[in-house]
Amino acid sequence: MKVRPIGPIVPPSNIQGNALMVVIAIMAFLACLTLGAVSMVQATAASWQSQISREITIQIKPDETLDMEKALTQARDLALTFVGTKDGKIMDDDATARLLEPWLGAGLNLSELPVPRLVIVTIDETHPPDFDAMRSLLKESIPQAFLDDHRTWVDRLVSMARTTVMIGIGVLGLVFTAMVLTVIFATRGALSGNRHIVEVLHFVGAEARFIASEFQKHFLKISLKGSAAGSICAALIFAVAGFWQSHSLATPQSDQATALFGTFSIGFLGYVGIFATMIIIALLTTLTARFTVMRTIYEIDLMRSDPSRTDSPRS
Repeated sequence: MKVRPIGPIVPPSNIQGNALMVVIAIMAFLACLTLGAVSMVQATAASWQSQISREITIQIKPDETLDMEKALTQARDLALTFVGTKDGKIMDDDATARLLEPWLGAGLNLSELPVPRLVIVTIDETHPPDFDAMRSLLKESIPQAFLDDHRTWVDRLVSMARTTVMIGIGVLGLVFTAMVLTVIFATRGALSGNRHIVEVLHFVGAEARFIASEFQKHFLKISLKGSAAGSICAALIFAVAGFWQSHSLATPQSDQATALFGTFSIGFLGYVGIFATMIIIALLTTLTARFTVMRTIYEIDLMRSDPSRTDSPRS
């Protein structure tokens, strides 16, 4: 004699369950896209900040009484006497002409133009030099010299990066809030179609924890499938975009995309965040299903203890 296998208490698939799976997949996709975008913007802003903070510029304005080449060498040597400087490079005429070429065109004769000359000094980001003392010494030795430590640009970049990240976190919070509300209503809608199963099980003496665990397992499978589908799609988008960007360097399309969005690589932590988002969505849906079932059983017990509640109008 063979014992027929017991079927699942909750139907494995129905219209409500499939709709909930689609909703979870869409919300997981949007949440992972937002999380990846925030991670990408933060990494790009940190890279920009590091590049700007790595160098300082000494600008020397031309003067009829000034020997420019001697002043450039003197300014470089003075800067390198300070602790925290690594290297100094004088921009020659060709490099300066290339720097001005987008605005003044090619074939510039810098000897005929009052163009300032630059000295690029590389500094130690962890232990930067005393910029005020360096600025004062340069001003005393070379009155035409001006030190730009890019502090204004760094402060603006840090402020912009923080604002962008905060906006991204706000958008991510809105997406999670919308996801929570959508999952709650979708889960309750799916459970309403299975309310008769809860009532029958409860009437025959099944404990509330047993009923809740059965529904919890059912919705855990649905939420895992939906959140995994959405998260994998978001991860594939970032992976494909990063692959395309890495294989289309020095092209107008890639340069414009890089200038606007930065690199599309979200790194290992970004993919870990996508995986964590998938798990959070699955747990959220499972807990929502459990609380909804417990609430349904509580309402059934109230109606059994007071049958008049079914006929009384709700305010």
